[in-house]
Amino acid sequence: MTRRRIGLPETLSIAFLVLVAAAVTLPQIIAPGDPLAIHPVDAFQAPSLAHPFGTDESGRDVLTRVVHGAGASVGIGLAATGIGIGFGALLGFTAGLGPRLVDSALGRLFEVLFALPTLVLALLFIAVLGGGPTSSILAIGLATIPGYARMLRARVRGVSRSGYVEWARLDEVPPARIFVRHIAPNALWPLVSAATLGVGQAIVWVSALGFLGLGAAPPEPEWGAMLNAGRVYLTSAWWMTVGPGLAIVLTAAALTVLGRRLANGEDLT
Repeated sequence: MTRRRIGLPETLSIAFLVLVAAAVTLPQIIAPGDPLAIHPVDAFQAPSLAHPFGTDESGRDVLTRVVHGAGASVGIGLAATGIGIGFGALLGFTAGLGPRLVDSALGRLFEVLFALPTLVLALLFIAVLGGGPTSSILAIGLATIPGYARMLRARVRGVSRSGYVEWARLDEVPPARIFVRHIAPNALWPLVSAATLGVGQAIVWVSALGFLGLGAAPPEPEWGAMLNAGRVYLTSAWWMTVGPGLAIVLTAAALTVLGRRLANGEDLT
């Protein structure tokens, strides 16, 4: 792994993700208001010092809802990525180290599923499982499994044929020890960058499902659902979509910046 001092993009990305993490874990400190409180008299107020992101059609503070919505959007994205990485790693190791017949069968399955866009697969699973946050987690997680499994399968096959693994086999090192000391660490490292990129993409997909009305039920604050609510008033109350839209774009962009640096084999020092 090479070392290169972090630049301005990485610094800004880390700082923003720290802010997002604070919004996920301690939303009441950043935005102490009630995200569900209705104040009809304050409806459709433009951004101001009192309401930096304005208010929505029910007089709810948009900034407060964006901050409190981070837990749903980011939490679902993290959980879905965890499912995808976990099962993808299991299937990837099985295909890469298993018998040729198993590898061939799983390889064909990965190719078929990988040919379909992830969001289409997620919508297919949603059609079977129904809407809601839990279904969104399962749908996005299941839909991302083929990509992670295919990547890990290729990595495992390459590592298992490397010189140091062949030398370990010639020295009659037990297969379990070869797997733990050589194959697993070298094969799993690329998943770190893939997971970082995957969380950002999962947040976008979570928001897409919320925008389609398949995620959290209104009036719960969730970035995609807030976009859907704001689109009706886009010409008269544009701030209702700008707030959650910026949250989605900036979070995904920050994770992409860090994920690409890790993918290039550079640490964050």
